[in-house]
Amino acid sequence: MGISKALEEKIAVAKSRNSGTYDENGQFHGTKICCTRYGNVMCSRGSVIPLWIDQIRNGNPITLTEPKMTRFIMSLEEAVDLVLFAFENGQNGDILVQKAPACTIQTQAEAVCELFGGKKEDIKVIGIRHGEKMYETLLTKEECAKAEDMGNFYRVPADNRGLNYDKYFKEGDTKRATIDEFNSDNTRRLDLEETKAKIASLEYIQNELSCK
Repeated sequence: MGISKALEEKIAVAKSRNSGTYDENGQFHGTKICCTRYGNVMCSRGSVIPLWIDQIRNGNPITLTEPKMTRFIMSLEEAVDLVLFAFENGQNGDILVQKAPACTIQTQAEAVCELFGGKKEDIKVIGIRHGEKMYETLLTKEECAKAEDMGNFYRVPADNRGLNYDKYFKEGDTKRATIDEFNSDNTRRLDLEETKAKIASLEYIQNELSCK
């Protein structure tokens, strides 16, 4: 996550502390504030897939930065599902994350080549750009330690502890040392056929294929 998004999220969660209250029956009164996190929405603004399609159609090799780099992938519909899930199930101050699969950039590039007739052997590696990461992290170890598993989603409740620091020096959690973060390197990894099927299911791709 970029620093600007992280700051916006921190501000939103901080605001949720004073945006409403729960009554004795658990009903919330006020403005409920939740945040959602997700990886790459395929074929959205900034997606590399439309660029690759143009490169193939212009007779140029596909360019990628690092073949072993991994990224979460999801469709626009899945991104909307996450937002709707947050509306229906989120508590005030929550961060909600979908358990999206991932693939390597090489696998994604090969899938686009197979769909649009590009030459996989001509894929050109141009090197990692400044600031690029080898993998994406959606939940840190600290967040995973308190996350609630909700099937296809994780819910991370807001840290609404008070300022009584003394008890945090006396009470700890030994389980946190064994919990790993949730990132695009340790989530479910799609192979070439699975990646190709996921990309081919997109409306944008179907429209582009009909124009071949």
